[in-house]
Amino acid sequence: MALSGRPRKLTERGQKRSLTFCSPLLQISKLHVTFRSAQVQKAESFMEWALWGFHGLRACSAPALPAGCITALQAVDFWTKQFEGKGVTEPELSSRYIIAYLLGAKTIESLEQQRLKEFLSREETDQLWQLCTQRLSRMPVQYVIGEWDFRDLTLKMRPPVFIPRPETEELVEVVLTDLQRLCGSGATVLEVGCGSGAISVSLLKSLPQLKAFALDQSQEAVDLTRENALRSFHLSILINVNADALLGLCGSVAVLVSNPPYLFSQDMATLQPEILRFEDHAALDGGKDGLNVIKQTLTLAPRILPNQGRVYLEVDPRHPPLIQQWVEGNQCLCLLLRPRFCILQNEAPKPDQD
Repeated sequence: MALSGRPRKLTERGQKRSLTFCSPLLQISKLHVTFRSAQVQKAESFMEWALWGFHGLRACSAPALPAGCITALQAVDFWTKQFEGKGVTEPELSSRYIIAYLLGAKTIESLEQQRLKEFLSREETDQLWQLCTQRLSRMPVQYVIGEWDFRDLTLKMRPPVFIPRPETEELVEVVLTDLQRLCGSGATVLEVGCGSGAISVSLLKSLPQLKAFALDQSQEAVDLTRENALRSFHLSILINVNADALLGLCGSVAVLVSNPPYLFSQDMATLQPEILRFEDHAALDGGKDGLNVIKQTLTLAPRILPNQGRVYLEVDPRHPPLIQQWVEGNQCLCLLLRPRFCILQNEAPKPDQD
């Protein structure tokens, strides 16, 4: 998963352990560091850094990073090596984002050089240990730091709610362009499978006059969408209901947009540990052909869209011909294709001519 985004604040987790260091240069004892129990046996790997950074530092027990003895730049190098050694994807980016977040910045580059050369405090050192050991467990950076950038928004993130990908930003751009050209800024939009609310909230920020509805089968996703909407402004309504109940609630909507679960079930086993261990499988697995939710969405669309209303879907590259076959059996929808996306337009049946 490509990394981009903004670090902020994350609640501490784990439990306290007492660690003792012995050194000819430093007398350090009973340093209290917060970290996850699963990482205790892995702590010996930190000796390599301790030897490098403190010229002969030796550990009598599992070592930790001493407070006031490591700078942010040194921490970036150290944790990058730790991530590389454990096979963590994008190790340097992971290290840089976590440490930037720790220091209250978006990126390392946005921090002053003087701050990067200052020694980290005990609190910062403890929190850094905690955050990086979470990343060592293969928790995605987005969950580790608790938020992520999507277009011009900073959205809250927490497991297991689906993490928005950069491709979905392109989908939002397509929808925005068509909304402004075809529907006007006061149209009504329905998002099916809202996850973190990235699509709905982003559309509303760009077109505040929109009326938006967001739907998801996961209450955790609905709650997170609500939180992200309230950070900037209110969505019209956020609900967790079945599609039939939605019919009476929404009426006609100009646009239905969705980044549905579209992975083929057989492909789930090939996903990275970050995805398999932490993200909601229901937001990823689209069934045998990846079309389970897509077909349900397309069945719903003609019932709530007006004539010329549109459906925007992010899909697997293998899906367009499969969706084309489905559309051929449903004459209410006309398929328009773009790379990675399917756009379908509702076409009201023409009256019979005598």
